[in-house]
Amino acid sequence: MSNREPTIRLNADVANPGQDQRFNIDYNRFFSEEFAGYYAVKDPHDSSRFLRLDELVDAGYVHEVWFFAEHVKGFGAYECVEEKPRYDKHFERIGNELVQAGNGGDSGQKWTSRSVWIGFINASRGIGCFMESLSHSLEGTATSKAIPYFTRYFTEFAGYDLKKRWGLPFNTLYALPYDGKKIEYPDEHTAIIRRTGQDFRITNYFVLGSNAHWPPNARGHYDLENTQPVLSTIEDWRIGSGAGGKDLSKPWTSAAFVRYRKLAPDCMGPWLIYWRQNMPGPDNKQKDDDGKPMKNWWPFLFY
Repeated sequence: MSNREPTIRLNADVANPGQDQRFNIDYNRFFSEEFAGYYAVKDPHDSSRFLRLDELVDAGYVHEVWFFAEHVKGFGAYECVEEKPRYDKHFERIGNELVQAGNGGDSGQKWTSRSVWIGFINASRGIGCFMESLSHSLEGTATSKAIPYFTRYFTEFAGYDLKKRWGLPFNTLYALPYDGKKIEYPDEHTAIIRRTGQDFRITNYFVLGSNAHWPPNARGHYDLENTQPVLSTIEDWRIGSGAGGKDLSKPWTSAAFVRYRKLAPDCMGPWLIYWRQNMPGPDNKQKDDDGKPMKNWWPFLFY
């Protein structure tokens, strides 16, 4: 078999018939003998049968599954699901414990003993929207606490610690209502955040990396259009290029990701390409709490 993961086009119905609920996909069927026939990857030890998905994952043939479908009435899929093993602070597996680490999840889903993302691509949308789905699963990996190291640093980078950082009564900007603009910026270092009839004014405001819905200068969920600058350390987070070794805070606007608008134009795609590029990858310059090089985050997705 080549190193490329197989592309499988499925015409099979994976919805649970008769269910009238928002999420009704039977994810276990992806792991069934029935679906092994659709994948059509022969067992190298028994040519009379095909490998099931759990066997393909365990053998290292498959690391992610993407299925393509029209989001119509009666068909409800999670954006991206994953059951993930739990690890301790030394990166050692904790027995056979596992947690839901995607964006939502099927509590009855078969566990392969390895991580595998199962992502739903909506046929009516483009690659930017699927990137948003995958980004929410990345956030889910952090909030699941499956990997304490990743949770520790992603929480800081993505602004999941607003109670501690700014004394707000909520931890993330996801707590703000979705209707309209909820943040005003009188200047590049001041934010007025409105929630449930209350205003919270932060006068020394700056943003680290933020989350999938909120670019650093966003005024509301999904705001990609604000040209007003807001201070952010996203490009220097835990690098310390500023005075006294502090992270360099610079005026940030949507111009930072304008070059990606054609590449992934829908949903939060342009921002999410830029966002991911500022996360610690191979040979990154970030430092952890001990002053050691930050571990590459991307392998954590496949632990």
